[in-house]
Amino acid sequence: MSVGPRTLSIMSEAQQILDPLTRAARFLVVTIDDGGESSVRELLADLSGLRRSVGFRVPGADLSCVTGIGSAAWDRLFAGPRPAELHEFPGFAGPRHQAPTTPGDLLFHIKAEAQDACFELAMAIGERLRGAATIVDETVGFRYFEQRDLLGFVDGTENPEGAFAASTALIGAEDAAFAGGSYVVVQKYLHDLEAWNALPVSEQERVIGRSKLGDYEMSDAEKPLNSHVAVNTLIDPDGTQRQILRANMPFGSVRESEFGTYYIAYAATPSVTERMLERMFLGSDEAAYDRILDFSTPITGTLFFTPPAGFLDDLPDPPTAPAVPEPAPASSGDGSLGIGTLK
Repeated sequence: MSVGPRTLSIMSEAQQILDPLTRAARFLVVTIDDGGESSVRELLADLSGLRRSVGFRVPGADLSCVTGIGSAAWDRLFAGPRPAELHEFPGFAGPRHQAPTTPGDLLFHIKAEAQDACFELAMAIGERLRGAATIVDETVGFRYFEQRDLLGFVDGTENPEGAFAASTALIGAEDAAFAGGSYVVVQKYLHDLEAWNALPVSEQERVIGRSKLGDYEMSDAEKPLNSHVAVNTLIDPDGTQRQILRANMPFGSVRESEFGTYYIAYAATPSVTERMLERMFLGSDEAAYDRILDFSTPITGTLFFTPPAGFLDDLPDPPTAPAVPEPAPASSGDGSLGIGTLK
């Protein structure tokens, strides 16, 4: 597919959303404390410089940081227009499984080929936010064997590529003021590996809809309608398949027996990601829910807007503080305003 002028323009403005997966990642979700807006704005304006300072000391690490801003935080930080589709993550409560909505004003998706680079930049961000914001979740992601998740299946095979990835993940003329931006949904899924590993491989493959070893998608005749692949195949009435750009990473703790996937999905419109999640949790005419949810449970859920790179280097003005009303004149007690005398 050729890359047209629109795609080139978008790609030149975007944060490093379209870059390939790295070996390491660190995800920070942050809430802004009361009165912390000014310090947060200063950090956002300095973030590209912080990344360069850390990245220069780790040659070859390809350190980057994609920054997202939540709906409530946007109005606390910026005056002027908002991204057209920015809203709070709605959450999804199905009859059997639920996707919660959890707090989050800022997302820092830190990526590199080396974990020390991710850690150093996360420390710098945390220091700048001290006293102004609270880190409510920090997750260390890593690339697992052959791009697999901790369930043992390859994750992200059907991600769009090239120009199609850009048009899938990045806003264009439909919201020209924010062209090059993207909406991102993040969720932390915890896996019940004991129950999962008790399934024979053939049954695991039916849950996912792909072969485990070779990563080949099952035929429509073989693939169960409630498999993860089938449920997440989204077709518009005109036959167009809608996609998202996933940057999922495994995470885990042997001591805590915590094994999971950090789901992170970029899209030009959050409606595509939300439609997929709706099908997963609330079901459709074809399936009651996504069967993977019997083994994977989300414990967080937040939606952010990742503005184009130039936005962070030249932030809009802060919102105008509400005018403080002048105190009412004191009464003299006799019904007059007590201003001077008529004598």
